[in-house]
Amino acid sequence: MKFLFDLFPVILFFVTFKWGEGHVPAAQSLVEKYLSSFVSGGISDPALAPILIATAVTLIASIVQISSLLIRRKKVDAMLWISFIIIMVFGGATIYFHSDTFIKWKPTVLYWCYCGAFVLAQFVFKKNLIRTVMEAQVKLPEQVWSNLSLAWAGYFFVMGLLNIYVAFQFSTDTWANFKLISMVGITPAFIVVQSLFLSKYMEETP
Repeated sequence: MKFLFDLFPVILFFVTFKWGEGHVPAAQSLVEKYLSSFVSGGISDPALAPILIATAVTLIASIVQISSLLIRRKKVDAMLWISFIIIMVFGGATIYFHSDTFIKWKPTVLYWCYCGAFVLAQFVFKKNLIRTVMEAQVKLPEQVWSNLSLAWAGYFFVMGLLNIYVAFQFSTDTWANFKLISMVGITPAFIVVQSLFLSKYMEETP
C-alpha cells in the first residue's frame, strides 16, 4: 500500500501525459486556461502542452500526498520530503520556462540525492540507512549491511545516468514510458533480486 501511495504522482504524470499526447488541442486549451499566468510570456508551444499539463497534475498530486500525511499526523519520510522539494522546483521551472528539460532532469537529481544520502551517511556520519530501517526485522553481518547500502547507492547512481540517456537520446514519449517502468518494474526487480541474495544471511529476530 505504501508503495502505491509513493507511486501516486508518477502514475498520474504518466496517465495525464498519455492523455495529453492523444488530445493535444484539449491539453493546450487547459494550459491556456489554467497555466498561462504561470508560464513565462503567457504562451507556450502546443507541442509542450501534454508535458506541462502532466507536470501540473504531478505538482498538485505531490501537494495532496504530503498534505494528507500531515493532516493525519503521519510521519513524512525524509526521502518523500526530498522528492517533494525536487518536484516543486523542477516541475515549477518546467511550467514557468515551458521547457521539458527541467522535468526530464528531475528523476536524475532525485536519484543522485538518494545516492549521495547513502554515501554520506555511511562514510561521513558512520550510519547505515538500510540498517536503520531493516534491523528491527532482520539481522545481517556487518559487512552485508555495508554492501547493501553501497548497492543501493550504486543503483541510484546508475538509474540517474540511465534517465539522462533515455531523456535526451529518445522521444519524450519513450522517456515517460521509461519513467513509469523504472518505478513499477526495475526498482521492484532490484529489490527481489537483492532479497534472494540476502536470504541466506538473514536471521529473523524473535
